[in-house]
Amino acid sequence: MKRIRQGRWSIACVCLVLGFMLAVQLRTTQDMKSSVSYQRIEEISDRLLTTEQERDSLKEELESLRRQNAAQAEGDISEDIRLRAGLTPVEGEGIVVKLEDSNSPTKAGENPNLYLIHDDDLLKVINELKAAGAEAISINGQRLIGMSEIRCAGPTLSVNNVRSAPPYEIHAIGDSKNLENAIKMRGGVAETLKVWGIQLEVSVSKDVYVPAYKGAVHPVFAKETEERKEAEDK
Repeated sequence: MKRIRQGRWSIACVCLVLGFMLAVQLRTTQDMKSSVSYQRIEEISDRLLTTEQERDSLKEELESLRRQNAAQAEGDISEDIRLRAGLTPVEGEGIVVKLEDSNSPTKAGENPNLYLIHDDDLLKVINELKAAGAEAISINGQRLIGMSEIRCAGPTLSVNNVRSAPPYEIHAIGDSKNLENAIKMRGGVAETLKVWGIQLEVSVSKDVYVPAYKGAVHPVFAKETEERKEAEDK
């Protein structure tokens, strides 16, 4: 009996030791898993933080590039608008047309004004040049734009409300051959003016200069609006 009791106690002790060892091992395993999981979380968090920082940096760079592109585009558009509006001086291939009053003696009973250059004479020349594709035109240094006027002012002509007397020198930039042909074509403006002795000379140049428009271009009554459908239907 004594041996049996001793054996039972031995078994109990062994079981107790084994149980303790199992508990310690389980705890150690859980601690190791917790440690590994925590390290993994920290690693992912660091990567996420780095990614967010890179994203924010790229967003700032993208916004900066967008602002630069917008500013550049706006500058390009503004410069193109100024060029098309005639607000910048330009030069290029074209022709120079020089007109002077007639030197022919006036016949008895004829109106002497027929031998002088009038606003409609200049307008005929300008219209032919525009129809031939002139990109920029000036008369005696006055740039013509959409708001320009050419009208008689006594013995002189007024262009952009600036008076000038003959000779009138018209500078036109464009295809020089087309511009010259438009003025000299048979039955055209040159032949019509020649009937009254009006002197007209055309010279071709690769370096025609046209100054910028110097008047006011700020509209007072016209305001920007949307396209009307009625206009499109027509």
